Amino acid sequence: MPQFSLYEEAFHPSPWHRTWVAFRESHIAIVGLFVLAIFVIFSLFAPLLTPYDPIAQNIDGLLIPPSWQPNGSISYLFGTDALGRDLFCRIMYGCRVTLGSGFLMVVLAMLIGVSIGTFAGMLRGVRSSIVNHLLDALMAIPTLLIAIIIVAILGTGLVNSMWAITLALIPQFVHRTRSFVRAEMKKEYILASRLDGANKWQLFVHSILPNMTEMLVVQGTLALSVAVIDISALGFLNLGAQSPLPELGAILADGLDVTYLAPWNVALPGLTIFLLVLSINIVGDGLRSALRKRVSH
Repeated sequence: MPQFSLYEEAFHPSPWHRTWVAFRESHIAIVGLFVLAIFVIFSLFAPLLTPYDPIAQNIDGLLIPPSWQPNGSISYLFGTDALGRDLFCRIMYGCRVTLGSGFLMVVLAMLIGVSIGTFAGMLRGVRSSIVNHLLDALMAIPTLLIAIIIVAILGTGLVNSMWAITLALIPQFVHRTRSFVRAEMKKEYILASRLDGANKWQLFVHSILPNMTEMLVVQGTLALSVAVIDISALGFLNLGAQSPLPELGAILADGLDVTYLAPWNVALPGLTIFLLVLSINIVGDGLRSALRKRVSH
């Protein structure tokens, strides 16, 4: 016998549950999430999944083809490079370095950008106009160009390139946060909180920040794809991670010298960067579509 319910809905889904339901309606977004999850697993458990040291050289195994080619060996799944290093291990550790450093850069840029953007969004008058024009000027410059200029000042290396890309990503979060805060400050619930005696800090913590989470998630996925591309580009240009550190851009640069003899040294790292960035962008686009559907309903 069905149980009687006084209410029309026995279950009230949370906003995040409704977002997930809308997200999984897109099969492409689910595939992108699955591919991204594989890269995350590779990044987290690379030391457990790789049979060789990614830096160790083997002079007896130079330029061994991948295992699916006639002269390949199953011992080296993706083959080896010009120094006899296992390419599969280097790519897995490269995902660990590239994706891990990209995530750290996005989190740091988000914390700084949200703080500055919130402060800028609450400004009025001449100060607000100055900040607006400054952000427009910074947003017009590509992040990679800003990162290259900063690396030229700080010097090459993975850490310096991470700082450079972080500084280049901050204006994006400042701009989005400032626009969001200025729009929220005009709404009625903010006015009600002000009339209730809330100061700016209380408005931010209790009223603005809870509604900002979804915007930050979407902007974070966009910034992550930009960070992965930029750190790989700096590594490829020999401005970021330096050899023998296994970073995807540096691995791709190392394979250029033997492109004609061993094309897999260029094709496989390049394909890895492509799939990683593509999966992040697909997940980000799926999140934007899901949030748009949830808001429209």
